[in-house]
Amino acid sequence: RTRNVHYCTLRAELLMSLHDLDISEICSVDPCHKFTWCLDACIRERFVDAKRARELQGFLDGVKKGQEQVLGDLSMILCDPFAINTLALSTVKNLQELVSQDALPRDSADLLLLLRMLSLGQGAWDMIDSQVFKEPKPEIELTTRFLPNLMAFVVDDHTFNVDQKLPSEEKVALVYPTTLPESFLKFVQENRVACEIVLYYVLHITKQRNKNAILRLLPALAETHGDMASSDIFLHLFTSHLTLLTEEFASEEFCTTLFGFFLTSISSKENVHRHVLRLLLHLHLKVVQSKMVLLLKTLEPGKQSTEAVKELYTQLTEKMEVVKQSPVQTGETPPLDLPVRTVTAPTTTTTTRLSLTLKNWPRRDELLTEAVVSETIWIGLCYLRVVITMDNEGKVTWEQVPHLYSPLTLAKRQERFFFY
Repeated sequence: RTRNVHYCTLRAELLMSLHDLDISEICSVDPCHKFTWCLDACIRERFVDAKRARELQGFLDGVKKGQEQVLGDLSMILCDPFAINTLALSTVKNLQELVSQDALPRDSADLLLLLRMLSLGQGAWDMIDSQVFKEPKPEIELTTRFLPNLMAFVVDDHTFNVDQKLPSEEKVALVYPTTLPESFLKFVQENRVACEIVLYYVLHITKQRNKNAILRLLPALAETHGDMASSDIFLHLFTSHLTLLTEEFASEEFCTTLFGFFLTSISSKENVHRHVLRLLLHLHLKVVQSKMVLLLKTLEPGKQSTEAVKELYTQLTEKMEVVKQSPVQTGETPPLDLPVRTVTAPTTTTTTRLSLTLKNWPRRDELLTEAVVSETIWIGLCYLRVVITMDNEGKVTWEQVPHLYSPLTLAKRQERFFFY
């Protein structure tokens, strides 16, 4: 009656708990026990491999005539969100393998089984409500039209990525496609299984940080079967994966397309409003500031908004105020690791004259007349040009004249002292 899928999770978890406790009195008489046990192993591995696929198919094919009511229990087990997640992602992986093998979806027995189980799980509520325990008929167009379209998207991604990795002289300058076939959009709107597969394909490409594919498929999520794109399960995973694309939120195009998808349903769906606020709480520093100002105005809660939405909005506005008030922090320039002497810096950059008297000073013709030493002063790296002179009485005078050099010039000088 409630159509709450978490009851399906509870059904599977109770059975697996009884299995772990080795309560054979219940497990031995439950016809779903072995099927649930095998499916639970797939959920833990997040993939349905070929061996377990054959086992699951054996359980489904083993339902005898007169025991069709078992299909109601099996459909509840398959309606568990964790099971749907495993089946849908396994479908996406199978499609990628078919692309690499140049094979068609209708030729893959494992893929057809995944579609069969997805269809059975998605039809759980209809089966229980109608009390007609019968597997849904396989839809031929799903494998002959919809899945080939999805495989074409995978090929487009692969072709574009390969072209980007080629040397500049070998590139073909491909433009990433942005259009979607009308038949594909129709499947997303009218077919429950197709819509579920597309949603999990979007989650898959988002986790891979594939910005181009996300922007291409977002328009397809504006209108989905049963408004599945606005479900909490999808939005929670989608917004979580979007936090991986932090750098992309600095793009005006990306923000406009992404938040345009969300904002179309915020006024009528409280959960969408809540998930967008949660996303911005994590990424408000990365979003384009001009866009952030508009989002704050659009996301302002109304009188009928829930306390959860109001609390999230308050937290977001407080964070934005802190950002406005905090000064811009500039990172300190790291010191150059150069072989220069560390000496006391002069207090001024003007010429400084020092006088001293030396005994036994060498003859004037043996005197080193000029020397240049490396030095560091407050205004940056410089050289001090030292000119030494001596009169007939042995009185020595030297003159320090700062000369600024660029870091590049300084780096080229290998010696610490230069004599001319």
